[in-house]
Amino acid sequence: MEEKKLSVGLKLGYGVCDFGGNLFFTATAFVLMNYLTDSVGLSAALAGIALMVGRLWDAFYDPVIGFLSDKTATKMGRRRPFMLGGTIPLFIAMVIMFTNPALIAGAGISQTTLFIYVMIVYIVLCTAYSTVNIPYSSMAPELTPDYNERSSLNGYRFGFAAIGTLLGAGLALPIVGLAPDKNLGFVLMGIVFGTVMLVSALVTIFTVKEPAHLKPAKTTGFVKTYTEVFKNRPYLLILLTYVLHILAITIVSAIAIYYFKYILAAEGMTTPAMVILIVTAMIFIPVSVVLSKKVGKKLVYGAGFVIMAAMLLIIFFLGHILGVTFMLIMMFFTGIGFGFTYAMPYSIVADAIEYDYLRTGERREGAFFGVWTWGLKIGQALAIFVMGMTLEAMGYVANVMPQLPTAQLGIRLFLGPISAAIFIAAAVVLYFYPITEKRYKEICREIAEMESKKNEK
Repeated sequence: MEEKKLSVGLKLGYGVCDFGGNLFFTATAFVLMNYLTDSVGLSAALAGIALMVGRLWDAFYDPVIGFLSDKTATKMGRRRPFMLGGTIPLFIAMVIMFTNPALIAGAGISQTTLFIYVMIVYIVLCTAYSTVNIPYSSMAPELTPDYNERSSLNGYRFGFAAIGTLLGAGLALPIVGLAPDKNLGFVLMGIVFGTVMLVSALVTIFTVKEPAHLKPAKTTGFVKTYTEVFKNRPYLLILLTYVLHILAITIVSAIAIYYFKYILAAEGMTTPAMVILIVTAMIFIPVSVVLSKKVGKKLVYGAGFVIMAAMLLIIFFLGHILGVTFMLIMMFFTGIGFGFTYAMPYSIVADAIEYDYLRTGERREGAFFGVWTWGLKIGQALAIFVMGMTLEAMGYVANVMPQLPTAQLGIRLFLGPISAAIFIAAAVVLYFYPITEKRYKEICREIAEMESKKNEK
């Protein structure tokens, strides 16, 4: 199979979409839960359930949009028409999501009404995001079959993702603080983030052309398509690894603001801590790409899990005792592991998808990335649901200082042993992933032979 080296311009054009995409991820993982409990006034349990329902809906929508994009044939290609169609709804839904209904309907809205409102808006927001993101992710393995070039492409992508995460974590609360009222500040944040998400997606849509030789997938039905997806053992192993990865990352991201506010009594230090975490991750993303060429993607990815698990256990035992400065140091070391886990899973899964092409003779990247983000959404849904229910059960009450000892313990457990155990579980599953660089080169040779035989007929 012919290797295809990609230009820097194409890598930049492709990667920039995840700049806005990770603003979305940051806003929903880092800010949204706290916004709903401490600003909108929704109980932690109902907030967790509302976000879980939205994610579960989205999880089952993702395979549909992936399947449809595989089957599409237009002058723009298979993926970009969907991306274009989702951009404006994504912007609008982002603004509405961070508009407190009390600004429109006044105070005194019942918990039931707030719950229904949040759930519906979040479903719309996630649907619009998936309409952009699933086809976008599906483009990556189509742009090059080269084993190391995919790591480079995803390095660019997740470099932009890290910048998006950095600005999301570093600017979210400062933007909120620019407005005279906190509720208006969240609206402003929604507008700013929504605009960046819109523009970054449009840049990719109009600068990255899909390979002309790719044809729509055959007319295999929806059920059969996804039955084949779940027969791909390497894919299932990396998928389960990624679900566990996202479950832990979502818990850590969402609980951080609670930890700084209610454990360290230093809410204002949340932003500096997240900036240190993400800047460190940005530094180590290119390091992870270089290391992956020397020791393999799997080892680098697994090392990231082990580093983060170790740091979280140290935080659990010492963070509440040694205070803010110690926590900032821990954010630096945690960021090293975070950087190692940024680009690797998307590079690894592309190789597993190539294996499917060898098995079946059909390219259906959209189906695989539909299931991939289905797994991501399931992980996020479980994380937010479990957090919300557990915090409420342990006595958490929004804006009360100090929290009950049981609530404080719940916050510490989430930013400690619970997340660490999930990271270790991810590393264990990853250990069994079978596609090395040597095996991937064999797959490419076998694909070349298969395609050569097709052309002879």
